Amino acid sequence: MSIFSRVFKREARPKNSFFGSTYSFFFGSTPSGKTVNERTAMQTTAVYACVRILAETIASLPLHTYINTENGKEKAMDHPLYPLLSSSPNPEMTSFVFRETLMGHLLLWGNSYSQIIRDGRGKIIAIYPLLPDKMTVSRSEKGEIYYVYNKEGHDYILRKEEVLHIPGLGFDGLIGYSPIAMAKNAIGMAIATEEYGAKFFANGANPGGVLEHPGIVKDPQRIRDSWNSVYQGTSNAHRVAVLEEGMKFSPIGIPPEQAQFLETRKYQTEEICRIFRVPPHLVGDLERATFSNIEHQSISFVVHTIRPWLVRIEQSINKSLFTDKEKQKYFVSFVVEGLLRGDYESRMRGYSIGIQNGFMSPNDIRRLENLNPIPSEEGGNTYMVNGNMLKLKDVGAFVKENTGGDENKEVLELD
Repeated sequence: MSIFSRVFKREARPKNSFFGSTYSFFFGSTPSGKTVNERTAMQTTAVYACVRILAETIASLPLHTYINTENGKEKAMDHPLYPLLSSSPNPEMTSFVFRETLMGHLLLWGNSYSQIIRDGRGKIIAIYPLLPDKMTVSRSEKGEIYYVYNKEGHDYILRKEEVLHIPGLGFDGLIGYSPIAMAKNAIGMAIATEEYGAKFFANGANPGGVLEHPGIVKDPQRIRDSWNSVYQGTSNAHRVAVLEEGMKFSPIGIPPEQAQFLETRKYQTEEICRIFRVPPHLVGDLERATFSNIEHQSISFVVHTIRPWLVRIEQSINKSLFTDKEKQKYFVSFVVEGLLRGDYESRMRGYSIGIQNGFMSPNDIRRLENLNPIPSEEGGNTYMVNGNMLKLKDVGAFVKENTGGDENKEVLELD
C-alpha cells in the first residue's frame, strides 16, 4: 500500500542517530558568504558535471538478477525482480531513470530512499523513489528502525521492510552524510568565484572606481546613476567617457589577474572533483590529461570510484528486496566489463590469450562483443589449449617414450 494512501500512528518519538536527516544542519551559509545546498551546488558546473557523470554511468550499466547454480550463476529471468530492476521498476520510470535518480540522491544528500510496493502475497510489484530531505530515520522504543516521510505536512510511517535505503558514507552505519554538505566551504568558494566573474563582466570587464569632483557635489546619487546608465555593463565597454566640471575617474580594486581569479576557479574545479573522486578530464579539464595516461585514469575511475558505489547499491538491494530464503540462492549484480574494455587491438590480444590458454571459448568472446553465438556443433562452446604444452609431470614420460628408454639418445622432434 502506498504511503500516499495511509498514515500510521507513531510508535515512539523519533530517536535519530546523530543528526539523522536534518540536512539543514549541514547545508547553509559558508565563510565565503554563499549559501550551499543541494540546489545551489548543482548550479556550479563542476558539481553538475560530477553528479551527472557518476549518475549516468551507473544508471547505464546492466543490472541483472542471478541465481546460483552448480556451474556458477545464471540470469534468473523468471524472478519477479528481474524485470523491475533491469527494465522498469514502476509504471512511470525506466530502470535508467530510476537508478539515475537514486544515484543523484546519494551524491547530493548522502542517502537514497525508495518505497517498496508489495501485493497481498508479499510479492514486490513496484519501487518508487522518495525525496531524502523529506525522510527521517527513527527507532522505536524497542529499537526497531522505521522511516518517517513527510509529504505536504503529513507524516507517513514506513516499516523497514517497506523501504529500500541505500546509505552513503556515514558515522554510524545507518545514515549517510551529504558530500555537498561536508564540503560546503569548497563549493561555496566556487559559487563565489563564479558570481565574482559574472559581476566583473557586468561592469564592462573593468573594476569599480571613484568619480572625483573638485567642488562640492550636491546630488551624488544622480551622478552615480547617470554614470552607471551610460558606462556600466559589457554592452557599454570601451565607450568614451565625457566628464564635466573638472571631474575625473580613478579606478580602484584588484585586477582579476592579480587576484588570481582564473587560478582560483581552476583549483575549485579540482577540489570538487576530489570530493566526488572523479578524474578532472571527465568534466572537461584536460590540462594534465595525455593520450598515455587517460586510459589508466579511466580504469582507475572504474575501480576506485564506480566499483564502491556499485557494491554499496548491490548489497542494499540484496538485503532489502530478497527474503531470507531467497538470499541463499538469488542476488543482483551490475555488469561492469564494458567499462573496462580497452581499445580494439588490446581486446583482440587478450581474447587470443584467453582462447589459447583454455579459459575462454569463442562464444564467451562473442557475448562480450555483443555478437551472436556460434552453434555448439561448430565448436562455439569448445575450450582449447595450445597443443605444444605439456603438464610438468608428463615431461619425463614423453621423453622416455620417444627415446626408447635410452636417456643418452637425442630427441630431434618433440611435436
